[in-house]
Amino acid sequence: MSNTAANAETLRNPEAQSGRADILRLTLAQALGGANAAIVYATGAIVGNALAPSKELATLPITVFVIGMAACTLPAGAIARRHGRRAAFLMGTGCGVLVGVLAALAIVLGSFWLFCAATFFGGAYAAVVLSFRFAAADCVAPERRPRALSIVMAGGVFAGVIGPQLVTFTMNLWEPHLFAATFLAQAVVAGLCGVILLGVRVPKPTAAEVRGGRPLGDILRQPRFITAVICGVVSYMLMNFIMTSAPLAMHLNDLSQEMSNLGLQWHIIAMYAPSFITGRLITRFGAARVVASGLALTAISIAIGLTGVDVVHFWLTLILLGLGWNFGFVGASAMVLECHRPEERTLVQSLNDFAVFGTMAVGSFYSGNLLTAHGWDVVLWVSFAPLALALAALAVNQRLQPIPQAMNAGPK
Repeated sequence: MSNTAANAETLRNPEAQSGRADILRLTLAQALGGANAAIVYATGAIVGNALAPSKELATLPITVFVIGMAACTLPAGAIARRHGRRAAFLMGTGCGVLVGVLAALAIVLGSFWLFCAATFFGGAYAAVVLSFRFAAADCVAPERRPRALSIVMAGGVFAGVIGPQLVTFTMNLWEPHLFAATFLAQAVVAGLCGVILLGVRVPKPTAAEVRGGRPLGDILRQPRFITAVICGVVSYMLMNFIMTSAPLAMHLNDLSQEMSNLGLQWHIIAMYAPSFITGRLITRFGAARVVASGLALTAISIAIGLTGVDVVHFWLTLILLGLGWNFGFVGASAMVLECHRPEERTLVQSLNDFAVFGTMAVGSFYSGNLLTAHGWDVVLWVSFAPLALALAALAVNQRLQPIPQAMNAGPK
């Protein structure tokens, strides 16, 4: 279809026009909301190292952040299922404002445990932000869902710039309280994200969708769903496992905070920039092949990290890790879309994210312990084991050759 014909079709179809506007709003919200996670990852271990009663607890704030993601995924899904996605979005942005205010207060007071409480609310916010990708799929026809999902994820490119640069320009504004002004700025950004989300018009669940769906066991036993969850879990857990340790590892190797911020910035850009094409790749080659490519890139990033501890080694590791996460996680999310009916979508999607974020919490906590007790190389070597599990799951899924069912009807 030519561009002229596509524009004419949009004018004739108000739902298509509304869907595009909602995807644009969700993409902008992803850019602003994603800055929350970037700020926590850039500063969490450093603030933890300064405030914690024991250095082994330095990465606990990031672990609590991930626990917040896991703990709030199912409640957010239940709110979306009963009251609509926009209600869940606004609850999440409220948590986003709260994390900024509480974290700034914790830094001023020197309270490690208050800072951990703040990052819990940051995790709740991050879980809601990541649900934007599935909301975008609700706004378009089934054949366009992988592309809509990846377009919204592409908003994270701007989050990768906004978050680290916000840290760089604000971290010393409130001396001697390092990063206090950063978290206040983050609260303002979260509020702006909430304003944008007020205009989103994702279809509300019908009474049939609230009550309907297959038994949970039938859904969970689908081989493709099991594979999607394993690949999503491994892709996200390894990204978090390595990224959590990287800023502190750079700090311990006498690399500057500015170098760490830049490395994290390029990592987050690499996480989301491929999203401009990931949807097309999934449509052309299939989600499983895209996931396999992501796992391979992650393996290469780990191998590069093992070759040295100069800035270039950390940066290349983080960049390739981001690329691998994008193909692995977006591809796994597209596989999840093939495993549920319309009335099951919020339940299945929140269960998938609960599994992903719950496993991340374990990885985040142990990465700090491994780094402080055994060093950066051990963190990297341990990462190969989950990769092997995900690749084995993909191989089994390919051997079974399940035929995805057309479960998803068009938007209501």
